[in-house]
Amino acid sequence: MTDHHDGSDGSHDASGPPGRPDAPERPDGSAPRCLVTGATGYIGGRLVPALLGSGYRVRALARTPQKLRDYPWADRVEVVRGDVTDADSLTGAMRDVDVAYYLVHALGSGSDFEETDRRAARNFGERARAAGVRRIVYLGGLTPSGVPEEDLSPHLRSRTEVGRILLDSGVPTAVLRAAVVIGSGSASFEMLRYLTERLPLMVTPSWVRTRIQPVAVRDVIRCLVGCAALPAEVNRTFDIGGPDVMTYRDMMQRYARVAGLRRRLILPVPVLTPTLSSRWVGLVTPVPGSIARPLTESLRHEVVCREHDIEEYVPDPPGGPIGFDRALRLALKRIQEARVDTRWSNASVPGAPSDPLPTDPDWAGGSLYRDERELAVPVGPRALWRVIEGIGGENGWYSFPLAWSVRGWLDRFVGGVGLRRGRRDARRLRVGDSLDFWRVEEIVPGELLRLRAEMRVPGLAWLELSVRRDDRGRTVYGQRALFHPRGLPGHAYWWSVWPFHSVVFGGMARNIAKAAVEEERRRGPVSGSGEDG
Repeated sequence: MTDHHDGSDGSHDASGPPGRPDAPERPDGSAPRCLVTGATGYIGGRLVPALLGSGYRVRALARTPQKLRDYPWADRVEVVRGDVTDADSLTGAMRDVDVAYYLVHALGSGSDFEETDRRAARNFGERARAAGVRRIVYLGGLTPSGVPEEDLSPHLRSRTEVGRILLDSGVPTAVLRAAVVIGSGSASFEMLRYLTERLPLMVTPSWVRTRIQPVAVRDVIRCLVGCAALPAEVNRTFDIGGPDVMTYRDMMQRYARVAGLRRRLILPVPVLTPTLSSRWVGLVTPVPGSIARPLTESLRHEVVCREHDIEEYVPDPPGGPIGFDRALRLALKRIQEARVDTRWSNASVPGAPSDPLPTDPDWAGGSLYRDERELAVPVGPRALWRVIEGIGGENGWYSFPLAWSVRGWLDRFVGGVGLRRGRRDARRLRVGDSLDFWRVEEIVPGELLRLRAEMRVPGLAWLELSVRRDDRGRTVYGQRALFHPRGLPGHAYWWSVWPFHSVVFGGMARNIAKAAVEEERRRGPVSGSGEDG
């Protein structure tokens, strides 16, 4: 299952804390325990600290617990390995849980994703009921009024079905339904941002005329936290939205005004199909087509709240929910300050490899191609590490930029993530971060950065960058590219790109070394292991 790509941003995009009701005590005086699925994803990664701040104990369910290691709250939660598609793994995870948050879905995971969602929701509801969980909370999508379910997009239809399955599970459930969520790093926000910033003149799909009720991420997280204390008799859906109802076209014009851009010229045309529309979004924004398609499909129909009953149980803050313009300003401020805690790209990429790194030299998994290079660099380890940890995004990959760009465009063309996901933070990395078309698999500060490829390749690929001192006390830069081919296409792929390795990988090693020398010249020599990054 894939972690939620879009949603809440906690209190981080707003001044002051969110609504933080004290967690109701158990009969034994202890704080209630919340199980958060998708804790490595965009929503879960921000919901966890909000729950902790409200006095709840948190157990985080993750398919790869290591990805949570570097989160600032990791030492305050219990982490368990599990997957909602594996019912047995949920048994232990649900034990002694009061509130279970369902924040995963099978977005973009293949043609059978609806069946996967269905099975996962049933597993979750059944195991929650068996464990005596007193409440389930689910964040789904706002559905249009008066539109038959069969006319909804497949992804929105599946979200609706998941909510229904959980409501029928026998465990009191709150299904929150939101449309476009505005917050730093959310897929919806980045789609809006890049479309507006990059295209002063746009020929757009007809859905830009659709009326939408966006909601600020702070209000979403406030409602999610507040639902943990709902009375036992509450088992229903709640529509959640901000105070503004507007068209997507209005949203782009208002973004331009808030961001200080000239007014955009927008020309809607009726001929762009959902497929063409998602490819258009994928071409202009960092959001790949696999995510852009369900986002754009959900905009075909009007998505406006039909009620605001949640206020009866989770009171609005003074002044009411955050308006659209303020939500934009808060999100842009976080981006400008490089303080985006999680992004839509935190969520796992459907179909991305999950096999462990082959051990050397006795790996028995078949062929393993290597490109290994080392260079002694006349700098301290810290200067070299700062360059390594800052790689990618705006800093690029230190060799043959055209080749990297072409590879990124080719990846986008075949439905991959491409290079434009960039970085969550310009200076720091942590395990699980997306980095262009790589994912951080391991990081040892000052010593090692291992990246796993998430571009479309016929095999598994890794890139390791390392820092060490040799027996002469010199700083040594190490670089290792590994590729495990899958079948004949994999072998053909490796040998087709092999002639470019000396240019791409050789140039990369030399240019990183040069950048480290410049870094030390600029900052001055610093001794030590470089653990301050």
